[in-house]
Amino acid sequence: MFLSAAHADTGDTAWLLAATALVLLMTPGLALFYGGMVRTKSVLNMLMMSFVSIALVTVVWLVGGYTLAFGDDLGAGLLGDLAHAGMRGLGPDSVQGTVPTLLFATFQLTFAIVTAALISGAIADRARFGAWLVFVPVWALLVYVPVAHWVWGPGGWIAHHLGALDFAGGLPVEITSGASGLALCLVLGPRLGFKKDAMRPHNLPMVILGAGLLWFGWFGFNAGSAMGANGLAAAVFLNTLAAGCTGLLGWLFVEQKRDGHPTTLGAASGAVAGLVAITPSCGSVSLLGSLVVGLAAGVVCSYAVSWKFKLNYDDSLDVVGVHLVGGIIGTLLIGLFAEKAMTGGAEGLFYGGGLAQLGKQAVAVVAVAAYAFAGTYGIGKLLDKTMGFRAAEDQEHTGLDLTVHAETAYDHGVLGHGAPVAHSVVPAARKVDSQA
Repeated sequence: MFLSAAHADTGDTAWLLAATALVLLMTPGLALFYGGMVRTKSVLNMLMMSFVSIALVTVVWLVGGYTLAFGDDLGAGLLGDLAHAGMRGLGPDSVQGTVPTLLFATFQLTFAIVTAALISGAIADRARFGAWLVFVPVWALLVYVPVAHWVWGPGGWIAHHLGALDFAGGLPVEITSGASGLALCLVLGPRLGFKKDAMRPHNLPMVILGAGLLWFGWFGFNAGSAMGANGLAAAVFLNTLAAGCTGLLGWLFVEQKRDGHPTTLGAASGAVAGLVAITPSCGSVSLLGSLVVGLAAGVVCSYAVSWKFKLNYDDSLDVVGVHLVGGIIGTLLIGLFAEKAMTGGAEGLFYGGGLAQLGKQAVAVVAVAAYAFAGTYGIGKLLDKTMGFRAAEDQEHTGLDLTVHAETAYDHGVLGHGAPVAHSVVPAARKVDSQA
């Protein structure tokens, strides 16, 4: 149980309150990041897919998600019990470790929210919004919640039986969202014009702003997972900053060498790749290790985003290339760079621990990726057959902003039943879809 007679520590509670707000901000940051990467006709749809995930996942989490993820294990480390369904039995005096249980539950909720929102990037421009409203709560309950229990819940099989390490969510967040994004790519099929038409980001300043908010929130994501205002949180905070920096530099180095020019999109993507990879390993590696983890992710992910063209899956905004690949890199490198000073016991290959920890990390990666892919593919196929998941061709061609939400991001004309709407003052040049 997560209840205790002890009182919450005020310093730890204050830090986790701040960290929770930081992680929640990541979802609006992601909305801007994704919104800037799509064409002008899909900007608002991408913002909506992220924002609505906040509401949908919150309801599911409070009703049953939290207790299934963090309740006492039902057996075999697969799922928690229903003792706290509807947050029953939890009040202001309930304590988890040194923080209020309700705060702990809210902090974990913000992880579930951003994980669901991440998937939307893989299916940008072509998913029915109504189907997304159904997919998110079902997916959160059937895919995210079990994996969260495996990794973080009491008695979860990955942490307690296998012994794999994941400090802040490489498995439940990054690999789960990446594998799920790949599954939905295959369910929906490619966008109209994939590999034929230019589909460049329409607003790179928005992408950079979104990346900056994600980076800002990531300090709460990772350092908040220390569950206290302590030295471990400080070390994780620095590791997070360092990996984001080397991820950015690694991506730009590849672009310069391969293409002859470093790009703004590459800088934003490289920073995110480094942050993704350090998420599982930030509490296991030293500062040197974090620099290597970030650099490896920046370099490898910069190549991985092009795999979709060779393998013919349309991962619109590179969820697979950045989050799945980056999550795998960060999770596996724990097996090489883990230090006892950080983990309290486990050591990686380069620090005298042999191959044992690397093997545990690999098993966890395969198990989570396979489960997330299979579960998401099944949910996606069911929704596609029952209510349709792919937007109609004419909607996709015109743009989901106008056809689904009856509004556009930059140019308001005659909408609805012929009712005129005031024109935007945005310059005409901005009204042109840069990818049309």
